[in-house]
Amino acid sequence: MANKYLTDLFSLKGKVAVVIGGTGELCGHMAEGLAGAGAEVILVGRSVEKAKKRLASIEKLGAKASFLSADVNAKSSLDQLLRDCLETSGKVDILVNGAGANSPTPFLEISEEEYDRLMAVNLKAVFFSCQIFGKYFVERGKPASIINVGSMSGVIPISRVFTYSVTKAGVHNLSKNLAREWAEKGIRVNTLVPGFFPAEQNKKVLTPDRVESIMAHTPMNRFGKPEELLGATLLLASEKAGSFITGEELIVDGGFASMTI
Repeated sequence: MANKYLTDLFSLKGKVAVVIGGTGELCGHMAEGLAGAGAEVILVGRSVEKAKKRLASIEKLGAKASFLSADVNAKSSLDQLLRDCLETSGKVDILVNGAGANSPTPFLEISEEEYDRLMAVNLKAVFFSCQIFGKYFVERGKPASIINVGSMSGVIPISRVFTYSVTKAGVHNLSKNLAREWAEKGIRVNTLVPGFFPAEQNKKVLTPDRVESIMAHTPMNRFGKPEELLGATLLLASEKAGSFITGEELIVDGGFASMTI
């Protein structure tokens, strides 16, 4: 009885989830979690090789999955992505925006090129993805969930990642604004906020002294594991379990945000 209750509460059977950044480490695991709960998953990224590995893992779960390549920095490519998703699966119910880039460049040395690159990947892509898929959700008139992947640097100032922090603060603000805009239409928009999870985009930032500082500020005294994002992902994606959750920043950080002195 308990298993059936939990399955019904978190089941994504019959749902289609589009995971932008799904070929990456964190969003790849999130995609597997969505698939494990019964969703059909569409991975969106650039690396065919990474996609093949992730698709193989998802298919072992007995779930249907596919890969679409897109340049998420271009609005025209996102327009085409939605059309391709609808052609592939007939509908979309869940959107995860998780593509990201980072840089440890000191503030006085940040170039306009670097600034534009990070703004495009981390904020522009999320902004127009929400606009394009959100328009589809509104016109379709059925419940939907948008999960934007934020960052602790979007909640509190974190040193050494200046442009990244600006972009993530924008993602957090956008998510709250859209949650308010579309709440009565049954379209929930939330920000999933990982603490410190080692991934491709932050390898250059995690120097030994940086790691020591992070551990001193994390009560659990360790990094997060990608699979530890799955519970939060399923809660936000579920039409039942997360039905009254919108405009929230769901933090998964081992206690980092709770530490002061």
